[in-house]
Order: sequence, then C-alpha cells, then structure tokens
Amino acid sequence: MELIRKNIHMDRTKCFCNTQITLEEDVNVPDVKPDVNNIIYDKAIVQVEEVKPTEDHVLVRGRLLFSVLYQSGDESQKLVLLEGKIPFDEQLYMEGVSSGDAVVAKAVVEDLQVSTINSRKLSVQALLGIRAFVEELYDEEISEDIYFEEEMPLEYRRETKEIAEIAILKNDILRIREEIGIPQNYPNIFHILWDEVDFEDLEFRPKDECIQVQGDIHVFFLYEGEGEETQIRAHETTIPLNQTLECHGAKEGMLADIGYETGHKELEVHPDFDGEERMLSLEMVLDISMRLYEEDKVDMITDVYGVKKEVECEEKEAQLRQVYMQICGKNKFTDKITMKEEGQILQVLHACEMATVDSKQIVENGILIEGSINVKALVITDDDHAPYRCVSKVAPFSYTLEVPGILPTDTFKLDYNVEQLQVSMISGDELDVKAILCFKTCVFRSITVTYMDSIRLQDMDPAKMEEMPGMVIYVVGNDEQLWDIGKQYYVSVDTLKEINELTSDEVHPGDKLLLVKG
Repeated sequence: MELIRKNIHMDRTKCFCNTQITLEEDVNVPDVKPDVNNIIYDKAIVQVEEVKPTEDHVLVRGRLLFSVLYQSGDESQKLVLLEGKIPFDEQLYMEGVSSGDAVVAKAVVEDLQVSTINSRKLSVQALLGIRAFVEELYDEEISEDIYFEEEMPLEYRRETKEIAEIAILKNDILRIREEIGIPQNYPNIFHILWDEVDFEDLEFRPKDECIQVQGDIHVFFLYEGEGEETQIRAHETTIPLNQTLECHGAKEGMLADIGYETGHKELEVHPDFDGEERMLSLEMVLDISMRLYEEDKVDMITDVYGVKKEVECEEKEAQLRQVYMQICGKNKFTDKITMKEEGQILQVLHACEMATVDSKQIVENGILIEGSINVKALVITDDDHAPYRCVSKVAPFSYTLEVPGILPTDTFKLDYNVEQLQVSMISGDELDVKAILCFKTCVFRSITVTYMDSIRLQDMDPAKMEEMPGMVIYVVGNDEQLWDIGKQYYVSVDTLKEINELTSDEVHPGDKLLLVKG
C-alpha cells in the first residue's frame, strides 16, 4: 500500500517592515548656473542601491534624485534646470530576517518640499516611505490517493478544495523605445528644460507563454526653442503601448500580481529627416516583478477506516490559500486649487498628481482606504517678469472598496493609481480638478486542512470482531452519514447501499438501515 502525494507550490511573506525616513539637505547652486529668483517646479525619485540583511536588521542604502526648475534672477529671467542627489543610509529593524535572506526593498517619495534659502542655496526636504520584505516559496505535500496491489481492505474519503497555487515567480525587464515629433508650427528644439513620463491604464495580462502589456505612455516636456529670441514651448502627447513580454509557463486565465518600477529613462533630441532638431527618442526600462497564480482543485484524503483490516492513521494539518475575490473600485475626486500669489492664470500647461495611501484596513464587507492626493499644475500667468508658476494642493481622501463577506483574517495586496486627471481654469485665480482614483485588489483566504499523512494496516482483533453482532437494524441519528455508520461497524459504504437498495449516499435522521457483518 502506498500513499500517492501531490506537491502544492505556495508562497508566503516570511517577514516585512514599513518605515518612513526624512531627508534634509541644503543644496548649493553650481557656479555655472545663474541665481535663483523663484522655484517653479520640482520632482524626485528614489533609487535603492544596496540591501544588506543581518540578524533581525536590514541596511538600505540609496539616493534621492531630485530635479528643480527655477527662474533665474538675472536680466534674462530664463528657466533653468537644477538636478542633484541626496544619499541615504538607513538601518531597519525586521524581526525574523537573517543574513542569507533575499530581501526586497522598495522606496517611494511621499512628500517633497523645495524652497530657497537665498539666491545661491536651496533647501530640499523629502519624506520617503520604505518597505522591505522577504518572500519565500514552500511546498505542502498532500495525500491525494492510495495505491494498493490487491483488493482494497479499507475505505477512504477524499475532499476537494479549490486553491491558488503559485505557478511563476520571477523578475524581468521590459524595454520601451518610442519616437516623438513636435508639431510643425513649433520651433526646433534647442534645449529640454523639463520632462515627465508616466503611464496610464497600464495592464498586464497573462497569455500563453507571454505577458501582454497594454496602456498609454504620457509624455510632457518643456523646451527652449532655437532662434534669437528665447521661445519656451510645452508639448504633451500620449503614446499607446502594446507589447508582449516572454514568460515561459504563463497561461491565459492565470491570476496576475505584477508590479513595475522605472529602472531607466532617457529622452534625447535628435534630427529628423531634414536634419532639424525636431525629434525625441524615448528609451525606458521597466523592472517587472511578477507572481502568477493558477487556481486548481486538489483532492485530499481526509478519513480512512478498515473493512478487513484495522487502520492506524497519522493526520497532518496544512495551510492553503484560496482566491476569495478579485475586485476593482473607482472613486471620483474633485477639488479646486486657488492661486495664492498675485497675478492671473492665462493657461494650464501641465498637471500631475501623486496619490499616497496612509492606511488600509479590513472593515465589515470591505477595505477602508485613507490617504491623500497631491495635485500640481504648471501654469502661465500674466506676470511678464515671472510668467511660469506652479500651483498645488494636497487633499485627503477616504474610500471603502466593497468586498462582501471579507474576513479580518483574509489577506490582500492593494494596487492603486490615478486616472483621467483634468485640471482646467475656472477663473484667473482658480482651477478645477477632476480625477478618478482606481483601486484593485485580490483577496486571499487562508484555510486549514487536515489530511492523512501516513496509514498502517493491522489484522483485526478477533475478540473485538466476535463481540460485534452479525445483523443490526440501525436508526440513523442527527448529522450522521453512511460513512460514519460504516466506519463504526467495519462495513464499506457500497455494501451499505447495496444491502439497503440505496441509490445515493444521502440518509436522514430516523432512517432504518440493515447492517450485516462481513
């Protein structure tokens, strides 16, 4: 006799930690750049360069890369780009981590404040959110069948469970190359002052042996045009993205948990066919982390009893995961931004946003999500001395993503982004903001199953068998099944059905059954 086993591949988070750190640094303006009159726009990203685990601690090293667009204080009053970096070195406490673990650390800029100390010095303050975690794979070996060479001397019962098994866990990169031209009535490009590239509606869909990547690339750039008179132009465009990423073993219908980070971005000017500087080449590398789950039905042996033999069993428990629900939700966001400085807004050139989730918790029939959205708009005003301004506002939001029947013990990973951001003029000093906050989650439910891990057969005790009656009329009690009755009297379920002319396993309290000792 042999138990036939099935390996179920699972994944879990061994340990994790979340923290925030503050970076503050005074940055001197290089001698080659003019004095600062006023700051117009700023942005920053975080690069994690080293992650070094030790016992219960993780050292995270990286740098904040910031960009500042300012107007010079000289007669030209031109726009100037200033870039810099601030290194950081943070020791995180993570209980359970060891030096041999593969720790993943991700960092995002949650807040950025750039101000002038004087015309040659800026103050840069940033709040970084850092999440570090260790994920591991493991197998649960479930007994799903019994092989016996002779006539089966026992009865066994199997139970079917739907589970989510990890099928693919890997990292990859997606390379993007696009060409962008400027409108015919725009001047040639002399120098790019500012650029922003982000994604809208980016989706990853498993297909057979690949991942289909679809969405839009949103590109904005501000540049100085060629000519005797300095001409500042802004251009904004959307490029559709439709690529496939090779992924061996992927299948259509798999559950995808895929995240991405921008690993490299380069936007360079180059000549068109006429030799004029009117084209830009965009090259990007996305670092992709993917987990693909396959939902499967697993049979497991949950109970055994002997008919001709005495059975000794050892049970074992296993923790398995099920996909409880995949769900998306959208929340409309509206607000207004008032320009606090003097002057009137003439035109909105560009707008961007950053959403931050401060807390997410399971509540009755849903997930309560609270955070804030920071909207910034680059505008042109009627001030001839300082026409370019940035107006911004940080507004809180609260949204409950409906998940009927969710339990406090369920787990989930929340993905969120902002779509369809629109910033338009209401008046010369007020802007109207509209956007849609999109939330997507997959809720997993952990289940504890008990299965037979080992079975040993022994000969029946003759004295015990002698004491059992040869024939019994048995009255079915509450919550009893044929299985329970057969186990008690060492009779197979099929024999009970045959003797009592039953066509199914269903019995009811009060039913009378004939039992005959074999």
